[in-house]
Amino acid sequence: MIPYGKHHIDQDDIKSVIKVLKGDHLTQGPLVKTFENAISKYVGVKYAVAVTSCTAGLHLAAIASNMKKGKTLLTSPITFVSTANSSLFCGAQTIFADVDFNVNLSVENVRRICSKNKINAISPVHFGGLPCDMKRLKKIADKHGALVYEDAAHAFGATFPDGSKVGSCKHSDMTVFSFHPVKSIAMGEGGIITTNDKKIFHRLLLLRNSGIERENNNFIYKNKSKEKTIDNPWYYEMQELGYHYRITDIQCALGLSQLKKINKFLNKRKNLAKRYDSELKDLKNCKIIHRGLRNNSSNHLYILKINFKKLGISRGNLMKLFKEKEIGTQVHYIPVTSHPYFRNKGYDKSNLPNSYEYYEGALSIPLYYDLTRKQQTHVIDQVKKLIG
Repeated sequence: MIPYGKHHIDQDDIKSVIKVLKGDHLTQGPLVKTFENAISKYVGVKYAVAVTSCTAGLHLAAIASNMKKGKTLLTSPITFVSTANSSLFCGAQTIFADVDFNVNLSVENVRRICSKNKINAISPVHFGGLPCDMKRLKKIADKHGALVYEDAAHAFGATFPDGSKVGSCKHSDMTVFSFHPVKSIAMGEGGIITTNDKKIFHRLLLLRNSGIERENNNFIYKNKSKEKTIDNPWYYEMQELGYHYRITDIQCALGLSQLKKINKFLNKRKNLAKRYDSELKDLKNCKIIHRGLRNNSSNHLYILKINFKKLGISRGNLMKLFKEKEIGTQVHYIPVTSHPYFRNKGYDKSNLPNSYEYYEGALSIPLYYDLTRKQQTHVIDQVKKLIG
């Protein structure tokens, strides 16, 4: 079976993990900071805080954005549920802006919603690895006093038109990445938050570690941290309600090894996507999402937008036919507002026509580093045969 996505692990990755397993620190060791520094350097940002998952990172980003009851997050309905849930975890509410033809947040819809509603934070989703128009979105956010945290789960390694990398936070307060196995680099599970704001950085460190502070200079009860002039090395303070979102040295060892290969990972994905673009350009029953936009993207997904009515077959039956040909496919994503939890709270498809039109035709086909030319040729042949 050719899956829609897959991780790549080589002997260097395995050796890196084994070295940690034989060492002194499985967790809370030096590799966490080493990994954070490496990510900061790669994306061009001041600070990075590694966490257990992108979901955890989005949660902490929402808290650091002061989301709470009475406040509102604006995001895309075409995303994994974690983006929308990040503010709900904090007791705030989430509302949705429709997407544009690239399935990223529509700047005009964001502008319209912000002019009519009090929006406290915006979380743009770099869908499929293609960066949103962050310069214009940040300008709207600043005008309305909203913070911005980017959901870059798909976009590690992607670049903006000016050459800066997603994660540099040039036009945002924070960016959150995912290192799930199907992403640009794999850590099993894992995520990271980047920021240029020192106060946000220190709060994220606190929140990641159960709200616990261990640095003498940051203690609230300074008289308890010392006996006369001697520091009490055992002393620590829980200063706010935090979470156990610490990542392990095992995962960071894998992440550091994977990061060394990021350029070849990205180049292979880009070349595979460009070949699909060329070979599938004449399909009559579908459009190709992000066709011709491969250079700045991390090319996390390759998505066909199929006219199933014209094709005369349901999506489920088409996926079954692909599976019979040993080809895995997937749908990214069911609109968040369609899920029972959100429907029960009164959300529907109102004012989201582009999102639902996209969803009705969306189908992701295989795209990952280890996809061979022979395998891709098989996928291309079957797409032409089954979709035409």
